[in-house]
Amino acid sequence: MAERIILGIDPGTNVMGYGVLKVTDGRKLEVQAIGVIDLRKCTDTYLKLGRIHERVIGLIDAFLTDEHAIDAPFFGKNVQSMLKLGRAQGVTIAAAISRQIPISEYAPLKVKQSITGNGAASKEQVAEMVKRVLKVRTDDIGFLDATDAIAVAYCHFLQQK
Repeated sequence: MAERIILGIDPGTNVMGYGVLKVTDGRKLEVQAIGVIDLRKCTDTYLKLGRIHERVIGLIDAFLTDEHAIDAPFFGKNVQSMLKLGRAQGVTIAAAISRQIPISEYAPLKVKQSITGNGAASKEQVAEMVKRVLKVRTDDIGFLDATDAIAVAYCHFLQQK
């Protein structure tokens, strides 16, 4: 494929990161978009999920994405947080399925390893490497969820090489 568009997602129910990465000639990378879906003002859980679905569909349609890469939830101590995160992830997957876009999941450790070389890297270290490797100005973003999302897209790109 000469050109492909990868949508990277860092799922969240309050702040969800997204990054759109364009791949040309099989190896040239260009960040098309990076940002967050901010849901902190929405208090209804189901409305949040609906908004996530709408916004992800909007991103897919706006950028004509070919592939969907998502950060897989990791098991934490709080079961309720894990359940909420899983629902947010499921809604983004459903959006991709509705547009017949192939989906790939990557463990946070794999994503961090891909961009920093260290699976235990902090969110700040991921953001710094995104800035360097993908030449993204991260100062204007304000949320590390956005840099995590573009790192997911970059991880996917590396896995497809």
